[in-house]
Amino acid sequence: MINKIISFSIKNKLIIGIMMIAWIGLGVYSMKEVPIDAVPDITNNQVQVITVSPNLGTEDIEQFVTYPVELAMANLPEVTEIRSISRFGLSVVTVVFNDDFGTYLPRQLVGEKLNEIKSQIPQQFGEPFMGPISTGLGEIYQYTLEVEPEYTSRYSLSELREMQDWIVKRQMAMLEGVVEVNSIGGNNKQYEIAINPNELKNMGVSMHEIFHALETNNSNTGGAYIVKDRMANFIRGEGLARSIEDLEKIVVKTENNTPILIKDIATVRYGKAIRYGALTKDGKGEAVGGMVMLLKDGNSNDVIERVKSRVAEIQKSLPEGVSIVPFLDRAKLIAKTTGTVRNNLLEGGLIVIFVLVIFLGNFRGGLIVASTIPLSLLFAFIMMNVFGVWSNLMSLGAIDFGIIVDGAVIIVESVVFMIYKRVKNGENLKMTNADLDDISYKSSSKMMNAAFFGQLIILIVFLPILALTGVEGKMFTPMALTFSFAVIGAMILCLTYVPMASAIFMSKNINTKEGFGDKFIKKLSNWYEPLLVWVLGKRILILSISVFFLVSSGIIFSRMGGEFIPQLDEGDIAFHAVLKPGSSLEEMTATSTKIERLILKNYPQVEHVVSRIGVAEIPTDPMPMDIADIFVILKPESEWESDQSKEEMIVSMKKDVSVLVGVNYEFTQPIEMRFNELLTGVREDVAIKIYGDNLDTLAKKATEIEKLIANIEGVGDMRAEATKGLPQMTIHYDRDRLAQYGLNIDELNKTISTAFSGE
Repeated sequence: MINKIISFSIKNKLIIGIMMIAWIGLGVYSMKEVPIDAVPDITNNQVQVITVSPNLGTEDIEQFVTYPVELAMANLPEVTEIRSISRFGLSVVTVVFNDDFGTYLPRQLVGEKLNEIKSQIPQQFGEPFMGPISTGLGEIYQYTLEVEPEYTSRYSLSELREMQDWIVKRQMAMLEGVVEVNSIGGNNKQYEIAINPNELKNMGVSMHEIFHALETNNSNTGGAYIVKDRMANFIRGEGLARSIEDLEKIVVKTENNTPILIKDIATVRYGKAIRYGALTKDGKGEAVGGMVMLLKDGNSNDVIERVKSRVAEIQKSLPEGVSIVPFLDRAKLIAKTTGTVRNNLLEGGLIVIFVLVIFLGNFRGGLIVASTIPLSLLFAFIMMNVFGVWSNLMSLGAIDFGIIVDGAVIIVESVVFMIYKRVKNGENLKMTNADLDDISYKSSSKMMNAAFFGQLIILIVFLPILALTGVEGKMFTPMALTFSFAVIGAMILCLTYVPMASAIFMSKNINTKEGFGDKFIKKLSNWYEPLLVWVLGKRILILSISVFFLVSSGIIFSRMGGEFIPQLDEGDIAFHAVLKPGSSLEEMTATSTKIERLILKNYPQVEHVVSRIGVAEIPTDPMPMDIADIFVILKPESEWESDQSKEEMIVSMKKDVSVLVGVNYEFTQPIEMRFNELLTGVREDVAIKIYGDNLDTLAKKATEIEKLIANIEGVGDMRAEATKGLPQMTIHYDRDRLAQYGLNIDELNKTISTAFSGE
């Protein structure tokens, strides 16, 4: 079979030539179509169920929201894990499905269950919904709305948030590949009715009457149509309140033919919603921003390009003095990573080409072998496009050019050798095309019958990697597939293109003059042969030395450290700032601002420092208000004014920020931090989980474990998760007194809720 393919390729050079043109065309097309990212997306197949209930305590969230959701999801097919977080006003349940179950079927199943769950959760406790269809690599573009210094007094945080929600977000959300634009920071504008308790008491008006008046005086309706002058006149009743004046004129009730209006018992004004998250930047205080989230399996590089184009358009519609400034742009990391891969591939290819041309001693033969490198890569891209393999550091970085060109080298070397065998009596011999075809066939068939099975063995070695599942499979399968595609491409080329090219392009004029490669190889042989003879005569000594090195290397290997993969340097730094549990949003905002000023003052290589506190509008990252994600955006290394390395800067930065009392820190990287959290529910690289029924006992054991392992060599930052210590005021109702005064709990709950958080 191998001989027939080789013979066909040599006899039908035009067909093989057309095939190679198509090969190159498809390869170039596939290079543009294959999705590009920095690293493989290792996020598991998960669906987040989020419930927001701003006025509900942690215990009630767990009992009435989180537990029913967990229980309902437990019976879904292909569920491998369910974990949850219950915080004040927020429940996030993460349902992890089998990776082979697809993306949309799990969401359909969860959606069906949500319809059942909604009937079990009290209406006032919030309504569960599914998080965006995104992954750990989904936050591809994060930005802030910047105000120029001369306009700072013109725009408030509320106005900036209004621009984000009504101008930026709405235009950005229509982009292909963007699943969500998550807003954070600033204040949500509200119409606020501040009731005067004294007026309420004096006029004998209840809270229930105020709510009823607002509900029944704020709606539109339709009245079908009437026919007049042979025309259908459609009827529309417009009763929506559209201004503060409209709300002030709403009648609560009438006493002695005198209407009591909202403005008689309350002040109507613009206000702001209670918030559980904030954004600060560069030590200047609070800011407003957003996160563009990529649709799962989307091409991040293409989507970022579309986002940047849309940002330029949105900028034209923003008010004067306001601009969109990105602080985390995935395109920079992708460019850095792909640039590294491109340079490594280019440098490796050039080295291989140089060595081949020199040591084969035949310029044409060296070029034929070298041409198989880009052709094999183009074939790999074609197959990556067909099988949906992404182009990233792992998939392309492991390609070995030596293995790719191995088959082509031995074929061309054999062709060169057989050509030189035809030289007789030191005279040049000019060959015909038929002679070259014959030499090419004999060399190719002889070599490929042996080399083909060697290349098959290389492919078989990668089969165990293709069998990996979970995180390991997502990380290493693209590498194994890409490398296998390149090797398969090289095998096809050795059976078709290389024999055909050798028959066409190898010189028919034989030159017996020794080249540089011939002389160099002869010198190597003269040095190697005596050494080989000596080694064969000292078998016991050589075997003893070999065994010694084998045992020594085994001992050294057993004592070496190990890790899953080398850590990717993302370029920027991220760390958590953790305050005492229960710290207010204002306290965390003030602390993060201090940290930002400290870093910018001491490190000129830092371009921006941005702190993301608590939760965003869509709380996919359920942080409490006492934790901030702080992103340190570095300038390009060419612009650094200091000789300090990044590792040295992190060590120094830890010492500097530690001067702030009562703040704990955990240093990591932006993508690494998000991956850890989505995969395991914790942000750190290593987590210890303790299970039990008593929270006090669990907290005590966590503290003991923290003390035991804090001083272990290699442990950087460490903390025990806070499970208690959140300050809380609890109101216990006296049912006897309630009965005495004729009060009901629902009315009292609504009064408390309205008084402190609004209703």
